[in-house]
Amino acid sequence: MASPLHQPTDPTGVRAHVGIDGARPDAGWRRARETPSLAEAYRTVEVVRGSWFRKLLAFAGPGYLVAVGYMDPGNWATDLAGGSRFGYTLLSVILLSNLMAVLLQGLASKLGIVTGRDLAQACRDHYSKPVGVVLWLLCEIAIAACDLAEVIGSAIALNLLFGLPLTWGIVVTSLDVLLVLMLQHKGFRLLEALVIALIATVGLCFLFELIISRPDLLGVARGFVPTPQILANPEMLYIAISILGATVMPHNLYLHSSVVQTRRYELSAEGKREAVRFAFLDSTIALSFALFINAAILIVAAATFHRSGNTGVAEIQDAHKLLTPLLGVGGASTVFALALLASGQNSTLTGTLAGQIVMEGFLDIRLRPWVRRLITRAIAIVPAAIVSIVYGESGTAKLLVLSQVILSLQLSFAVYPLVLFTSDRVKMGQFANAAWLKALAWLVAIVIASLNAWLLLQTARAFFAE
Repeated sequence: MASPLHQPTDPTGVRAHVGIDGARPDAGWRRARETPSLAEAYRTVEVVRGSWFRKLLAFAGPGYLVAVGYMDPGNWATDLAGGSRFGYTLLSVILLSNLMAVLLQGLASKLGIVTGRDLAQACRDHYSKPVGVVLWLLCEIAIAACDLAEVIGSAIALNLLFGLPLTWGIVVTSLDVLLVLMLQHKGFRLLEALVIALIATVGLCFLFELIISRPDLLGVARGFVPTPQILANPEMLYIAISILGATVMPHNLYLHSSVVQTRRYELSAEGKREAVRFAFLDSTIALSFALFINAAILIVAAATFHRSGNTGVAEIQDAHKLLTPLLGVGGASTVFALALLASGQNSTLTGTLAGQIVMEGFLDIRLRPWVRRLITRAIAIVPAAIVSIVYGESGTAKLLVLSQVILSLQLSFAVYPLVLFTSDRVKMGQFANAAWLKALAWLVAIVIASLNAWLLLQTARAFFAE
C-alpha cells in the first residue's frame, strides 16, 4: 500500500487528497472537489524529513508571498498620513491590524491544508452558483483595485528614480507579468526566493531611513500602547481605520489558502496537523517583517515630518521630495523611492497570482496563465493610464486612496466565509476552530466589518461634501 506521502493520483491530482482521518473528503460540501488549486504548482515542493529547522525551511515561502500584500504601495499613503499628522500614536493600530492578519492568515492556511480547497474553491463548493458568481465579481473588483495601487506605486517609483513619466511607468510596470510566468515555469521556489529578496530590499531601505531619522525611542514605545485618544479624535480615527483597511487585504486570504498546497506534506491527519503548525509559523514570521516595514514608514514620517511641523504630508511624492532636505542626508529620498519600487513590484507578482487562483477557484475556468495575468493587468492598467494622462500626479494619488476604500468594501466578503468554513466541524473535523478561537475569529470579523462600514460612510460623506 502506498504511503500517504506518495498516494496514487489521477491527472488532476484530485484523488491525491484524502479526507480527515480517512473519511470522505467532500463531507459537508455541496459539490465534490474537482481540481487542485494552482494545478501547475500543486504539491511540487518536497517537504524533507529531518530536523525541525529543516522542515521549517521547507515550509517557508508561502507566508512571504502573503506578507507582500501587507506592505504594498496602498499602505504607504495611510502610514505616511498617520505618522506626519499624529506622530507615533497610531503605531498601536498597525500592531492591532497585524495581529488580526496573523489570525486570519492562519485560518486561511488551515482551510487549504485540511480541506484541499482554497478559499475561492470552498466558496464555490459551499454556496449556490449565483452567490458564488457575486462573490467572484466582488473579489475580482478587489484584486483589480489592489493591482491598481501596485501599478501606480511602481509607476511613481520609476518617476521618482528615473524621471519616467507616470503613463510610461504604468506601461513598463505591466511587463512584470512576463517575469511571473518565467519564474513560475522554472519552479515555485524561485518565485518565492525573488519575493523574499525584494522584501529584504524594502526592509534594508527602511532600516537605513530609521537610523538616519533618529526617532524618539520612548515615543515609539508609547505609540505601540493603545490610547482612547484615537477613538475621541475623528480625524485620527479615520486614518486609523484607513490603516486597518489597507493592512488586512482580502485577496491574501485566497492566495494563502492556495499556495500552502504547493508543499508535498503527508495527507494523513498527523501530516496535516504538522503542516498547519509550520504554515502558521511561516506566515507569522513573514507578517512580522510586514509589521516592521509598516511601522518603519510611520516612524520615519513621524520623526521627519511631524517633528518638523510638516503635518500635511500624505502623498508619496511629497514625502520623497522632503526626506533629503529635512534629514540632511544625501540619498535618503532615493532609498525611499527604491523601497517603493521593490514594494510595488513585489505586490504585482503576488497580485497576478491571486487573480489566477480566484478565477480558477470560483469559476473552475482554466485559462492559460499568461492570458489570465494579462486580463488582470489590463483591468488595472487601463484606468491608471487614463487617469495619469488626464489628471497627472494628483489624479493617481486620489486613485490610490480609492483603491484602498474598494478593498475595505470587499474584505468582509472574504473574512466571513473563511471563519464560517474553518469553524464547521463537518467540513474540518478535528481541525475545526476551538470555541475560544471561533469566538475570537468572529469578533475580528465583526470589528473589521464595523470599522470598514464606518470608513466607507465617512469617505462617501466627504466625497459628496466637496
